[in-house]
Amino acid sequence: MKLTKLEHAALVLEESGRKLFVDPGSFTTPITDGAQADAIVVTHEHADHWTPEQLERIRSKSPDVQIFGPAGFASAASGFDVHVVKEGDRVEVGPFALEFFGSKHNEIHSSIPIIDNVGVLINNSVYYAGDSYTIPEGVDVDVMAVPAGAPWLKIGEVMDFVLAVKPRRTFPAHEMVLAKAGKEMANARIEWATTQNGGAFFPLAPGDTLDI
Repeated sequence: MKLTKLEHAALVLEESGRKLFVDPGSFTTPITDGAQADAIVVTHEHADHWTPEQLERIRSKSPDVQIFGPAGFASAASGFDVHVVKEGDRVEVGPFALEFFGSKHNEIHSSIPIIDNVGVLINNSVYYAGDSYTIPEGVDVDVMAVPAGAPWLKIGEVMDFVLAVKPRRTFPAHEMVLAKAGKEMANARIEWATTQNGGAFFPLAPGDTLDI
């Protein structure tokens, strides 16, 4: 399986000639290579994680693509046929096995409602928690996409998240809100936390790949 990091929160996984997209949102360059896609996973309804235009771009190349996300996202994406998933659900689509964790977005501020959010484990290997610090209990995570910058995070909490999950490999995600200096600072902290349990950090930039 090959993982390609796109901008911000978006990823694409490729296995046996098929694709799985995760969180193709407004901070991600328009996706034009959506052919052979079996599934799209959207962790929550915020626009930086999905837009109707991005979903349509993928669907135009892969009309049978299936879309998965929590109930709040399904309500926001009312023009799409969304398979609603929640914590504990397991789904197989094409060569991809998906398992979902957690239920809520991390708090931004007490004045802002907390929305639905699910983390996803792909092929029992790649974990992305969306906008949360949900720990996939009982899972030996190979690769974890780690949030580097957001209105809801503090880098110390991110470091504790990595220390708790103990992934073998990490790379930064959710970082389009950071300047170059901020990305470098976040990368250094994520790398430190990853290496404390013997893992390796990969400072992937958009377009970079990782073999799983």
